[in-house]
Amino acid sequence: MPKRVFIVGVGMTNFSKPGLPTTPSYHELAKQAIERAVNDIGGAVCFSDVQQAVVGYTNTTGTGGGQRAVYSVGMTGIPIYNVNNACATGSSALFLGKQLVEGGTASCVLAVGFEKMNKGPLQITDPAATDSPLHNHLAAMQTKFPLNTQGPLTPQLFANAAKEHMKKYNSTEAQLHKIAVKNHQHSSNNPYAQFTNIVTEEQVRSSRMITYPLTQLTCCPTSDGAAAVLLASEDFVISHNLQGQAVEILGMTMQTDPSTSFQHSVDDTCIRMVGSRMAENAAAELYKMTGKGPEDVQVIELHDCFAANEMLTYEALGLCPEGAGGKLVESGDVTYGGRWVVNPSGGLLSKGHPLGATGIAQCIEICWQLRGEAGPRQVPEAKVGLTHNLGLGGACVVGMYQLHEDWSATPKACKVSGAMGFNRTQQGLPRL
Repeated sequence: MPKRVFIVGVGMTNFSKPGLPTTPSYHELAKQAIERAVNDIGGAVCFSDVQQAVVGYTNTTGTGGGQRAVYSVGMTGIPIYNVNNACATGSSALFLGKQLVEGGTASCVLAVGFEKMNKGPLQITDPAATDSPLHNHLAAMQTKFPLNTQGPLTPQLFANAAKEHMKKYNSTEAQLHKIAVKNHQHSSNNPYAQFTNIVTEEQVRSSRMITYPLTQLTCCPTSDGAAAVLLASEDFVISHNLQGQAVEILGMTMQTDPSTSFQHSVDDTCIRMVGSRMAENAAAELYKMTGKGPEDVQVIELHDCFAANEMLTYEALGLCPEGAGGKLVESGDVTYGGRWVVNPSGGLLSKGHPLGATGIAQCIEICWQLRGEAGPRQVPEAKVGLTHNLGLGGACVVGMYQLHEDWSATPKACKVSGAMGFNRTQQGLPRL
């Protein structure tokens, strides 16, 4: 019988613009996140208690980067696995860590993701080549839309999905702008976010057009950063008195592309191609696994690499009927005071998107919310949380989290929550 799996310690660095001279090396970023995750347990657990580690990153360094990152904290001889799964890398590391605990291979596992990225849009080498991971995507897209070889590729994929949605369901540019405004509003209360400024719909609309209908403020930035969590079995939680802050992973699923992702010349070719079917399948599997659905969830962190993908993901996760994603954001049901709060962290659009760290950072935000530690961005009465992390190529990981109700009265081991950051200036340290 699979063992229950809990998140017991969380930690992350600030997400920041690539290329800043003050940003530490990737292994220093990882060290900061790991140490914060261990310290989050308030001394009840040491790094030497970690039995295995799964490390996610994409293009930051060569093979063995996971070892370099973990060695910066301690060299204890444990197995270390290196994971690369495009933008779903962080949640893939988390998924594998969960399986290690669930299967009884280890009782305490570290999952960490990091990235140091280049400035500007993602650079994809020769995406049209037959051996490119995006070969199927481009082949499908070009049955409907031409490829602009002079512009960044990824925005074109999601922009064309938005165009299809606008044509088929009468969604609007203004609805995409509202998503960007919402997420910037949310990140204004997140000290880890790359952007903490509030923006207006007019500012979003008038920002530089990247690929119609996506303006700059409806596209996520590239980022530097790291995030880490400690996963533990139920026996480990109890033996170390961690019940008061243990967030259970009720279920987690991973799906890759079904054949229906790449249907040529249909009215939703690009919607399918950017991962909507993967997300639908992963969510359906999760809901069946846990016996819970979106109606049981209060807080969601989803993969808003572009505002268009947040709109599509509302539908894929079952928050609204197909085609109604634009109307859902207009209704106010995806922010404070509505049915759900989606991306209270600011999401990728505003918090930032260091590829290897993103999925784990989503998990961390949900843990802080369920533990009631998120300060001014706290979602009232948050009991169940949902995460969605997508990578083209492709993979989609969806997870559901809940505090153990029987342990709710147990004091937390954590002495100082990191949810609202740390005043590093008082410690004489540079801001990460």
